[in-house]
Amino acid sequence: MPSRYNRLLTALLVMPVVAALFAPPATAAPALDFSALIDAARIRGPLDYCGEPVPLEDPDVRERMEREMLSVLADPHQVILWIKRSRQTLAPIEAALRVHGLPQDLKYVAVAESSLRPHAGSPKGAMGYWQFIEPTGRKYGLQVDTEKDERRSLFASTEAAIVYLKELRQIFGSWTLAVAAYNMGENGLRSDIRQQNVRDYYRLYLPLETQRYVFRILSAKMILEHPERYGFRLEPEDIYPPTPFERIALETSRETSVLAIAQAANTHVKMIKDLNPEIRGYRLAPGQHHLLIPRSASIGFHDRLSQLMAEADAQEREIIYLVREGDTLSAIAAQHGVNVSDVRSWNRLDPKKQIQPGMRLVLRVRAETADRASP
Repeated sequence: MPSRYNRLLTALLVMPVVAALFAPPATAAPALDFSALIDAARIRGPLDYCGEPVPLEDPDVRERMEREMLSVLADPHQVILWIKRSRQTLAPIEAALRVHGLPQDLKYVAVAESSLRPHAGSPKGAMGYWQFIEPTGRKYGLQVDTEKDERRSLFASTEAAIVYLKELRQIFGSWTLAVAAYNMGENGLRSDIRQQNVRDYYRLYLPLETQRYVFRILSAKMILEHPERYGFRLEPEDIYPPTPFERIALETSRETSVLAIAQAANTHVKMIKDLNPEIRGYRLAPGQHHLLIPRSASIGFHDRLSQLMAEADAQEREIIYLVREGDTLSAIAAQHGVNVSDVRSWNRLDPKKQIQPGMRLVLRVRAETADRASP
């Protein structure tokens, strides 16, 4: 009995050892290697912004620069889109900067602000490529109303941004302080300079967003100037080509639909809206306009538009509707077979405000509807 017990105990002890000897070797987890990312964020000087040296010998400056570079590289999808959009967006900005004799580094402000998107918006109400808020946009000549928002126009907003940045450079004496003021406002920067008695961006204590702002611009500069150095190896065909266009001047005596513009330009509404993102809605107000249309579409454009407008006039009538107690815009639109958005556009109504009894609304309705409509 004891010998049988000993044999059983020996077998139980030996079996795991034998199993281990003949078991397939375990696959070791691959070692993580972040050396490429670490090397990409290792800033090699010298570095400057608009010809102004970045003091990378300062440990705080180097840390902030590397931190922002790592933050940008953490979103490679966005960086790829920066590169892909460069011919469409950065090339016109570069041309405008050359005309004004300004440093090309200023174009990276638009990259940091909007990632080169016309419809980029912020919770604070900034909009467009250069992220103007409404009052500042209007101050620098941009039309911002219910008809158009030129903050979304690449060409108009770039001209406004250039004027604004030149003014800030004159006020603060350096481009780094100018773009810091662009981010936080000139009054706030003036106050911080006065309270700290420092006129060096890199040594000013500023709002945290502004402390990062120039470094984000510098990160965009470094990557877009040498994308392959950071692993972004795109082929020429990967870059989005610009849409060939030409400018036309247009003067209208009545509201004109974007559809009519598109038809006269032998294209579709999306093309006109993409070329002219400042247009709100689907109608142009009476007056003068400068529009972009596909290249070569200007030949015969005005004749085609006149014919389309004449045909529309034959099918539509303009009537005046007197708003009554209990009326709603949607009910009025449904009654006359038109869209609420068109009624707002025709009458330049604020979408945040309700119509009131006694208001007179202009409606463009089909001829048969006009014959039975009440004035």
